[in-house]
Amino acid sequence: MYKIGVLLSGCGVMDGSEIHEAIITLLALDREGIEYICIAPNKDQTQVINHLTNKPENEKRNMLIESARIARGNIKDLSQVKASDLDAVILPGGFGAACNLSNFAQAGENAQVLPEVEKFLKEVHSLNKPIGAICIAPNVLAKIFGDKNVELTIGTDQGTAKKLESWGAKHINKNAEEIVLDNKNLIVTTPAYMLAKGPKELEIGITKLVKAIHELIKQSKKAPASSIIS
Repeated sequence: MYKIGVLLSGCGVMDGSEIHEAIITLLALDREGIEYICIAPNKDQTQVINHLTNKPENEKRNMLIESARIARGNIKDLSQVKASDLDAVILPGGFGAACNLSNFAQAGENAQVLPEVEKFLKEVHSLNKPIGAICIAPNVLAKIFGDKNVELTIGTDQGTAKKLESWGAKHINKNAEEIVLDNKNLIVTTPAYMLAKGPKELEIGITKLVKAIHELIKQSKKAPASSIIS
């Protein structure tokens, strides 16, 4: 059975992983018969938002502890997970992907990815293992793999797309029910709640992403590495 890591960034759309996107990802993986393991950095979030008022709270929350809410406690510290133990990685969206895993929300074109996240995803990529990113999470991949001209989508927002393209990424407009499949770089992305009006649209795009990741895993295990990523 294949094993896919689901990289979370907290719990809640405004300061962590978007819960609908994360749960639909887990559901789609389960339906594909794929084992999954939730992982998260063991670091404090950059902000905490009251999701009832949408206002900041003066407190600290840890990404790993908060992500454990989504994972029902079955989660591992990113530092304890090896890229070689997984067949692929998927990043759900939510503001945490742009303010915890990276600082894209604050820094825009000058953003940096959390060092341990960048190191981990580069290792995954170097082993010819697929990576999926949902909603705003492709910002992380654009920053890390822009020099490889990675193809991806965050939907249709041209302002955000131009920032990702400033790093070398190629942005492709897609709706919530579509994906972008970059066969060369083994990367799959979908807009999700960047455009989706509800869980129904969300589920279609994420399910397509998971199925595409599944197919890439099977293909990568058959083909020589040189024919997959150059």
